[in-house]
Amino acid sequence: MRIGSSPAYLDTSALAKIYVTEPESPELEEALVGRRDLIVSDLVITELISLLVRRVRTGQMTPPGARLLYRTVLRDVAREEFRSIELTRSVHREAERLMMVLGDRVSLRAADGLHLALAALAGARTLVTFDRRMAAAARAMGTFELVE
Repeated sequence: MRIGSSPAYLDTSALAKIYVTEPESPELEEALVGRRDLIVSDLVITELISLLVRRVRTGQMTPPGARLLYRTVLRDVAREEFRSIELTRSVHREAERLMMVLGDRVSLRAADGLHLALAALAGARTLVTFDRRMAAAARAMGTFELVE
């Protein structure tokens, strides 16, 4: 896996592979080592926590393990391991615009619209995602180098 253009926005499916061992985790981690141009959003953090809680509910993770990962993610963001972008009114308006423009070509969920708007407004040139629908929407948008 090669992540070229800078900066790169990591959606939830990508960030999860950094903190939770999944099949693509080692390859993604190797591609990200030493990079200082990675962007995440508050939305990504919230969705990641939802994933951790779901894994606790299904018995795939212990509550203490989920709490530790939550603290680790927040620590890494505070240490600026990732550049963070906030959800603002302008992000919402851009997401709505994208949904209107792309809606006749792809099924764009509200959260995916927000991720694409966040990435675009943060100046990301690359979008890292392992979500097929998000990747399809990004391809339709035609703005990002896509890593999937």
